[in-house]
Amino acid sequence: MTLPTTEPTAAIDAQPGRRELPTKKRGNGGIVKFFESYALLILLLAMVVFFSVWPQTSEVFPTAANLRILVASQAVLGVVALGALIPLICGEFDLSVGAVAALSAVLVAETLSAGSPVLVGIAVAVGAGAVVGLANGLIVTRMHVNAVVCTLGMSTIVVGYIRQDTGGLAPPSQIPASLTDFGTGTIVGIPTIFIMLLVIAGATYFILDHTPIGRRIYALGSNPAAAELVGLRTRRLRFVVLFVGAVLCGIAGLLYVARAGGADPKLSGTFTLPALAAAFLSAASVRPGRYNVWGAIIAIYFLAVLNNGLNLAGAQPYISDYLSGGALILGVALAAILRRRNQRA
Repeated sequence: MTLPTTEPTAAIDAQPGRRELPTKKRGNGGIVKFFESYALLILLLAMVVFFSVWPQTSEVFPTAANLRILVASQAVLGVVALGALIPLICGEFDLSVGAVAALSAVLVAETLSAGSPVLVGIAVAVGAGAVVGLANGLIVTRMHVNAVVCTLGMSTIVVGYIRQDTGGLAPPSQIPASLTDFGTGTIVGIPTIFIMLLVIAGATYFILDHTPIGRRIYALGSNPAAAELVGLRTRRLRFVVLFVGAVLCGIAGLLYVARAGGADPKLSGTFTLPALAAAFLSAASVRPGRYNVWGAIIAIYFLAVLNNGLNLAGAQPYISDYLSGGALILGVALAAILRRRNQRA
């Protein structure tokens, strides 16, 4: 006996894979829900105010130059975080996001330094992400290898290739001025690369929250068994999220070259943990209990402002490691707690 698929699938398309909280309570309930949704954003704004008036940082932190650097320096990490977020929504963990960004940056720097036009560099960045994403997707969906094991192994392989290719040294950095001008330029005082992050985040948000495929991705992540019962092509969806996530990380590598004017073969370790921490923390902001794009962006800049303020105050560099690791643990814990509560609601 075959279960009907038309009506349940349509229902999933109408509901983005989540149960809404009851709306009977008003007054204080609405205030609590508001603070629950935007607590991280409120904390971010509070930290900006605090470091702007704290005597140890007040002379440097609130300056336009520092704020521009702060905003622009996190744009690449923001794209990597989106690359980690998309598989996470679907219930898959991609530990190769930092390695893909590093691979893309190295290949783009080598390609452009050899005299190739910028369009070729863009194709190389997208291609690097696509190749790794294709491999991850096929291994996970066709060979039924756990995504954590697959992407961790793939990350190790990619890092090994980067070491072989570069010898552990930064590749040549003869990057065309048109690309570096984009990476370091501003539009009405706003860093161009930050605007690019907002464009990518906006497109990702629209696809995930306002298209059928996005709703099906959320449905699969919310309840894999139910998603299969209503006829969703779960294998294809899992492949798509791993592939698209890796492509975004490839684009992040290109943006890194545009921003830094070169590539760092050790970039993988710099991006992986903060990107995953931001992806998990997204479930504690904007839409509690649900991984989401704007929650991830807020989490990126929450950690960035905290690190920047502490560094300006003279804190030791290892403090950022404590913060990133603690944020990852906190994000996972909050996501689990809020998800369980929403399921009981």
